[in-house]
Amino acid sequence: MVHRPGGTPVSTPSPLVPKQPSRNGREQRRTPRQASAWDAEYGRDVWRLRELGINDRRLARITFEDIPQPWLKALAKRWARWRLASGLGVVSVSSGTRAITHFGQFLADTAPAVQGQADLGREVLERYLADLHARFSGTVKHRMLIGQLNLFFTTIRQHGWDDSLPSTVMFFSEDFPKEAIRQPRALSETVMAQLENPDNLAKWNNPTYELITLILMGCGLRITDTVRLPTDCIVYDGEGAPYLRYLNHKMKREALVPIDAELAEAIAAQRHRLHARWPGGAPVLFPRVTHNDDGQEPLGDGVYRKALHRWLKRCDVRDEHGQPVRVVPHSFRHTLGTRLINRDVPQEVVRRILDHDSHVMTAHYARLSDTTIRRHWEAARKINIKGETVTLDPDGQLAEAAWAKQRVGRATQALPNGFCGLPVQQSCPHANACLSCPMFITTSEFLPEHRQHRQQTVEIITAAEAHGQQRLIEMNQQVLGNLDQIITALEDDQSGEAST
Repeated sequence: MVHRPGGTPVSTPSPLVPKQPSRNGREQRRTPRQASAWDAEYGRDVWRLRELGINDRRLARITFEDIPQPWLKALAKRWARWRLASGLGVVSVSSGTRAITHFGQFLADTAPAVQGQADLGREVLERYLADLHARFSGTVKHRMLIGQLNLFFTTIRQHGWDDSLPSTVMFFSEDFPKEAIRQPRALSETVMAQLENPDNLAKWNNPTYELITLILMGCGLRITDTVRLPTDCIVYDGEGAPYLRYLNHKMKREALVPIDAELAEAIAAQRHRLHARWPGGAPVLFPRVTHNDDGQEPLGDGVYRKALHRWLKRCDVRDEHGQPVRVVPHSFRHTLGTRLINRDVPQEVVRRILDHDSHVMTAHYARLSDTTIRRHWEAARKINIKGETVTLDPDGQLAEAAWAKQRVGRATQALPNGFCGLPVQQSCPHANACLSCPMFITTSEFLPEHRQHRQQTVEIITAAEAHGQQRLIEMNQQVLGNLDQIITALEDDQSGEAST
């Protein structure tokens, strides 16, 4: 299918890359030889993935030979075969097998009386949890071993593989170690300025690697998706704007990401180079250079990683402290997500650009830098209870200290209609009366709350007048006066912005 400007980016029914393996390297159709290979491999304690038609450079074998219990080994094989058949990647399947191997070795060492699933119980699992905690104490491997084993138990129940498994054999959310909050892994702007420098980009001695780098930087693709891009990866919308069409192997779906004209031209140049090497056409945009007569095999992501490392050394990229920088392909994805968030791009838009499955994944990038938060804070006009503008010189001597106080104040003393400007160490002499407090600060974003508050105050005063409650009238008259000043000042501010 040929995509021309003026067309719409509609997915074609054919595969993105004909004859290209899926994420785990498996072809969509099995030959009779492959079917018989499954029969031959299944009985082995080490499965040779290539014999099963699974070609993945990251992993050549899945092993079950270290599982001591025959009954556990048989179930582990059945689980692994089912997971491979369902399209799960070989690395994930291997992780599950390793988790069962670890559990089997624990049983052999500490619970030899367990001769089948019927002998398992909560007491055994709790001993296993204690052993994991002592050995791994909250690491990623700790969570992986529990999570994979729990998936194993769940699958056995779902498919009825062994009815003897007790209902108490499962892990609960409380059994998992608390997951550490991942810090953003975006590259600093100091580093990105060096990586994006045209002089450094010119130091790539291979235009293929340079183009991969530009796609990673500008589109945020995973490296495994990038090296498997089809040759016809550009589509256009009704206005002629280009999009990069790719297969999100992790989510098993096609995705589109907007690109600029320069990147589209660079991809077109790559296609021209491919035609010179493979006149009959290559289905992938980045074919492997060697042992690839028909151009069908994509470049290995490991090959690019090594090239990236060499390029970084040539460019002598260093961080803010003058230290050499370690950059991996996924760093560009983190950096793009963080950049978009800090440029006020809505989180839903960022989610769609990165093709995340949920907002939870995108929220990892949604940690605004202090610089971004401060910019918003300085841009908003602050009004005190007298309707006067509160100013702060961004370059003044007290700017940093005042900003630090605002950060703490927002976190610990947030109000429904503004923020408290009182230092957190001081006690408030205006409890439940913020609108009469000289430290109260607000902005136009709280105008609806102020108007509602004013209406409620007027109603209170009216009722107090009817009952002769003079003290209540006096207290709320001060609040009403402050509200009128605040609302007038904020409305004038909004009118001024609208007229500019």
